[in-house]
Amino acid sequence: MTADTPITPDRWSLESWFSAFAAPDYIAFKAELVRDVDALRNRAAKLCSDVQEIAQVIVDFEALSDRLGHLSAYLGCLSADDASNEAVKSDEAWISTLEAESAKLSASLRGALAALDDGAFEQVLLTPALTGAEHAVKRMREEGRHQMTPELEALAADLNVNGLHAWGRLYDTLTGKMVFPMTFPDGHTESVPMARRRALMSEPDRRLREAAFHAGQKPWLDHADTLAAGLNGIAGTRLNLYKRRGIPHFLDTPLFDGAMSRASLDAMLEAIHSHIELPRRALRTAARLQGTPALHYFDLEAPQIAAPEEKPLSWDEACATVDRAFSSAYPKLGQYFRGMLQQRWIEAQPRPGKRPGAFCTGTQFKHEERIYMTWHGTVHDMVTLAHEAGHAWHSNVLRPARSMAASYPMTLAETASNFGEMILLSGLMGDPALTPGMKAYLLDQEMLRAHAYLINIPMRYEFEKAFYTERGTGEVPVSRLSELMSETQRQIYGDTLLADGTDPMFWAYKMHFHITGVSFYNFPYVFGYLLSQALFARFKEEGAAFLPRYEAFLAMTGSATCEEVARKTLGADLTSPDFWAEAIRAIEPTLVEYERLS
Repeated sequence: MTADTPITPDRWSLESWFSAFAAPDYIAFKAELVRDVDALRNRAAKLCSDVQEIAQVIVDFEALSDRLGHLSAYLGCLSADDASNEAVKSDEAWISTLEAESAKLSASLRGALAALDDGAFEQVLLTPALTGAEHAVKRMREEGRHQMTPELEALAADLNVNGLHAWGRLYDTLTGKMVFPMTFPDGHTESVPMARRRALMSEPDRRLREAAFHAGQKPWLDHADTLAAGLNGIAGTRLNLYKRRGIPHFLDTPLFDGAMSRASLDAMLEAIHSHIELPRRALRTAARLQGTPALHYFDLEAPQIAAPEEKPLSWDEACATVDRAFSSAYPKLGQYFRGMLQQRWIEAQPRPGKRPGAFCTGTQFKHEERIYMTWHGTVHDMVTLAHEAGHAWHSNVLRPARSMAASYPMTLAETASNFGEMILLSGLMGDPALTPGMKAYLLDQEMLRAHAYLINIPMRYEFEKAFYTERGTGEVPVSRLSELMSETQRQIYGDTLLADGTDPMFWAYKMHFHITGVSFYNFPYVFGYLLSQALFARFKEEGAAFLPRYEAFLAMTGSATCEEVARKTLGADLTSPDFWAEAIRAIEPTLVEYERLS
């Protein structure tokens, strides 16, 4: 063990899921899964109006989905861990085929539910075996009312394996292998994995950020045609399917997936645009602190006030800090976080070959969670750890629920993760040993979060909405994608960006645009940030007495819409711009303190 070797494990273990990739238990699990998917699909295809049989197929499908999700999560972890592993990539392609078979099964089940009259459907809901799954079953019926014939749904599922989802796999493989030569400010040159680029663009040294930005653009430019083809393919496939399924607008599906109404989305965006000057003020302050008239895109994730420490934050120190913040404010969360570390449920080791980004995944089959990230020694990374731990805790709270009531939308998922971030940042700000230098740094970090959620992510949403609108009339070429990206950045950022400060290639390297399992992977983050502000305000007001209500909020997320959850646990109306405006204005006291620094 070297002096740099962390004491706290920074490599995860997946052995409780399978003893090893391609081991006998893994091979047997795959074989049994194939057999059972095929058998249940045949049963689902023969469903008619037999209420008891429909209910039983739903129960069996729930158990089957747990197993399929377990295997999919395992392969996703292995693939992120080593993007060059061709055997894992092969099995990822294989499981897409199995997921297509499951999609056909699901389509038959949804169709059978949609065909029932109201009385028969009510009988299904009253079946004792489906107690607790009523919300999920209602959503299945609603989806069944917007699907093609069983033959066309089966064809779409097959084609998506080698079409829609193949584009996503290509993106993951291509970006996981990307490296670029970079000359550092001290004159030395090294080959840098793309997974490290974002960390470099979060460095306090502006020369380092600029070098990483420009050197790291070349691989994206070199592969721009491929990435644009993928993006067009993903959007084009979705638009064609929406038309065939009678879905009027491309936002209808992401809103349904998010269990959120268009009225709530419009209210949230109205509040953001009418209060856009608040986060813009933070960016103008950052520019003054930096000594420039405005910011470049490579400045946006960087601290303008460096952390007082002279050395990078170690993994051990970061874990201890998160543990203290969690345990002090929310002891049950702290205990759970320590358990994750002890059981080696977190992957953070920096090394070549890892896919960029961070995520939390899990398995209902084993009732376990895993966190994936890459540690580079920054406070930003520590906040990411707290964010993903918030996700994991959310899943843990839902463990007592049946699987169909434990599957929650991304909107509410991002609420829990942001709550985790806020506990960490509040703990850091409330530390009696906090120095003026560290307080200034944390104010800067808090404004970086406000920028991300109130400007950058709304910008991604506006870009994606404009792109889908144009994609409806034909393919959008590389030049137009880059132009559209720059236009949208100018629109949302206003005068806070330098004249040459946009990033036209952001559409290519922001992974969220290329995810095939979820469309519009952006507004749920804003939703989660602002709703978590409301939750945290209640927490600060009520103290520990609020935590049981918070857990009740988390427990409801798999069995109600966003509007219902907010109304029942907070008494809040998400369709009112005033609710969102109040959450946005909550940043102003911190903003005023930040402005004083400049």
